[in-house]
Amino acid sequence: MLVPMRIALIVNSKATRVTDAGVAGVEAALSRAGMVSTVETRAPRDAIMLAREACDTADVIVVFSGDGGYNEVLNGLERDIPVGFVPGGGTSVLPRALGLPRDPTAAATQIAEAAAEKRTRRISLGSVNGYRFAFEAGIGIDAEVVRRVDRLGRDATGRRPGDFAFARSLIAVIRERRRSLDQVLEVRDLGRAAFAVVCNGDPSTFAGPVPLRFAPAARFELGLDLVAPVRLGRRSIVRLALTMLTGHVPHADDALYGHNLDRIEVVCDRPEPLHADGEDLGDVTSAVFECHRSAVSVLV
Repeated sequence: MLVPMRIALIVNSKATRVTDAGVAGVEAALSRAGMVSTVETRAPRDAIMLAREACDTADVIVVFSGDGGYNEVLNGLERDIPVGFVPGGGTSVLPRALGLPRDPTAAATQIAEAAAEKRTRRISLGSVNGYRFAFEAGIGIDAEVVRRVDRLGRDATGRRPGDFAFARSLIAVIRERRRSLDQVLEVRDLGRAAFAVVCNGDPSTFAGPVPLRFAPAARFELGLDLVAPVRLGRRSIVRLALTMLTGHVPHADDALYGHNLDRIEVVCDRPEPLHADGEDLGDVTSAVFECHRSAVSVLV
């Protein structure tokens, strides 16, 4: 007798684009591939525990949330199990970078087809100080912007601020810290920099429909890429912004750059904020970024 595929669907109902109708549509799409069991997160880090439990009870894990939920699930995986990511956040960088449709039902339909056909893509993951990330982590200004947006809280429906809040926070941080943005950390074997961004894929994020490409050569199947601006003067900011929009590698005068790396060590002059996939990991004086090649199978 053929046993149906067991699909664990982990849902963050507070994510920006997750609705009851959306959940029903995703469940219906996934049910074409197997038996769906839906569980909802109730608090931060819940998805880590739910993913651990699903590793014991499911054949496939699908996450309907934003990037924070995807990150938590990846940190909860305790065995090699296929994972699918349905876009439910305001930005949903990971599924978009993997080429999935932005519409949740369409993405779930593609994931269901991939599960039924056992079609997966093997990708690497990064980790920083032992905490996994899928697409990008940063130390310094990048992480401070994430923290400031988190402090804005959520609206009455529980939704987080959107891309414009990130842009406003970035401008505010640059204005406030301009005098101290020359060089505040050391990237071992590469040099000193103002802050550091480590990418596991391309693009690194999106501003609405526009991809922002910190490390255009980064690939999910390769190692980590590093971009560490050496200073943030007016001209260098403009040049870095243009490289992100056009997908060119930053000029050597503007940033330290490393491609396909297995390990990156950063030491700070003072405690600096750290984030992974937009999750605030607190202040640190050092960080070790490591690549875990071919770490997870994603359904695409």
